[in-house]
Amino acid sequence: MFIQVMQAKCSRAAEVRAFAEKWSQDVAEGFLGGTFGVTDDGQFLGIVRFTSADAAAANSARPETDALSQEFAGLMDGPIDFADYDDVSQFLDGGSDDAGFVQVIRGKVGDAAQAKAVVAAGDEGELKAMRPEIIGGSFAIAADGSFTQTVYFTSEESARQGEQQEPPADVRDAIQEMMAGASFYDLRSPWFESAS
Repeated sequence: MFIQVMQAKCSRAAEVRAFAEKWSQDVAEGFLGGTFGVTDDGQFLGIVRFTSADAAAANSARPETDALSQEFAGLMDGPIDFADYDDVSQFLDGGSDDAGFVQVIRGKVGDAAQAKAVVAAGDEGELKAMRPEIIGGSFAIAADGSFTQTVYFTSEESARQGEQQEPPADVRDAIQEMMAGASFYDLRSPWFESAS
């Protein structure tokens, strides 16, 4: 799997959502789906999944995509930051179009292998038992250690309740180290597009 993350200032969430619905109907083969939303302070985030980097590149090379990209950029309040990841792990049940709340975490770690091991540990039964409100998610990391983690929850209320639980000390320490300096983006009204 390949993930492209887009982020930009945005004050036109409804127009962006309508555009995303139109865009997803025109995307080329290889598109798996996307998670989108705008935070309370006006940060648009789009996490778009493709079967591979080659499929994403083929889609980007189409003239139709270029025209749509220009239209999309015009809906933003500033330049769009793009990040591409071809090292993607999923945990628990992966993403879900049924999520009522999505949290996107972006940061950078010094040890990519250790970060992936922390995320992989989330696939063990302890996490599901301790945090049943987490449906699943994805962890995408670049060679330089920059990452985007997308976590899908049943609801924001259940996510906030779950945050109050104290994880085991070893897990807590590893997560704190990984999340040091990371930015958290809450998508309270996420929307999802899937390949038709």
